[in-house]
Order: sequence, then C-alpha cells, then structure tokens
Amino acid sequence: MPDLSLPLPSLEAMKASRPSIEARTAGVATRQQAEEVARDFERMFIAEMLQPMFAGLETDGPFGGGSAEEAFRPMLIDHYAQSVAAGGGIGVADAVLKEILKLQGLE
Repeated sequence: MPDLSLPLPSLEAMKASRPSIEARTAGVATRQQAEEVARDFERMFIAEMLQPMFAGLETDGPFGGGSAEEAFRPMLIDHYAQSVAAGGGIGVADAVLKEILKLQGLE
C-alpha cells in the first residue's frame, strides 16, 4: 500500500518548479510561442488575483477543512484561473502579447 502521508507541494513549490515568464519569453521565436506565453501569464495573473478570495474561507464541518483541502486548494484556484483564461480571459494576454511581439521584433 502506498504511503499517503507524504505532503503535497505547496503553491509556491509548484510555481518554483515551472520556468519563469522571463525565461519563457527569452526563448520566444514565433508568434505562436508568444501567444502561448501571454496566455500562460494571464492564467498565472488570474490565479494570483483569485487566491485572496479563498484565503479567508473557513471550511469547518464534517466534509471540509483539514490538510487535504489545504493541499488541493491551490490546484483548484489554478484550475479556475485556467478556465477563466480559456474562456476569453480578462484582456491581460492581449496586452502582454503586444509587448512580447514588440520586444522580440516579431510584429
């Protein structure tokens, strides 16, 4: 039987394991890559904006709270952000894409 007592990574650990936006932007060579980086930036921005909304929620009761919720909440927030970004986002990706294209000379 697997050991389920191992802690799941925190949101900070998950962020640290991904390449930074700056690192990804430096390697952009095509418009498609620039669009991908801009969408990813918007998703991360939305996740950061959603995180404080969930910080004050208390989930006591028979089916809430505990270390499992603490571990999975950042993943849920990230999924919400991904859904918002995939549904058209909030306009951040368009502005970021313009800047990436300008900086990389891909306009």
